[in-house]
Amino acid sequence: MITVDNQTDTPIETGHLKPIAEALTPREIELILCDDTTIRTLNREHRNLDKATDVLSFPLEGDLPGQPLGALVISLDHVHARAEDLGHSPMEELALLFIHGLLHLLGYDHETDRGEMRAEEARLIREFGLPDSLIIRTEGGE
Repeated sequence: MITVDNQTDTPIETGHLKPIAEALTPREIELILCDDTTIRTLNREHRNLDKATDVLSFPLEGDLPGQPLGALVISLDHVHARAEDLGHSPMEELALLFIHGLLHLLGYDHETDRGEMRAEEARLIREFGLPDSLIIRTEGGE
């Protein structure tokens, strides 16, 4: 189950994210949609990086019955800008960022693993018929 908190004035469809979440976990996920200003503040507070980013993951520790997996924060400013830059829809970009963030919630870490997260992203991108721009841009160091 996904609980969506859209903190922006920009409406965006999120129903297409449910099958992705269900393919990876039965646990609840909080999805917070915000603007670049908000995500920059969170990035500065939690990662000491004073810049806007596309997605942040906040996993909850433990595995108690009924406990949510954690929260994802995605910047809709970033979603719309990257979708336009890369020539796909905002819904596709949101799904790509959702996959990336959800894998982090599940414990994957592309900065320390041996390619497992990239391989899982690629598998999910193919499974859900999404553009492969996430793999291309993350392999390029973005």
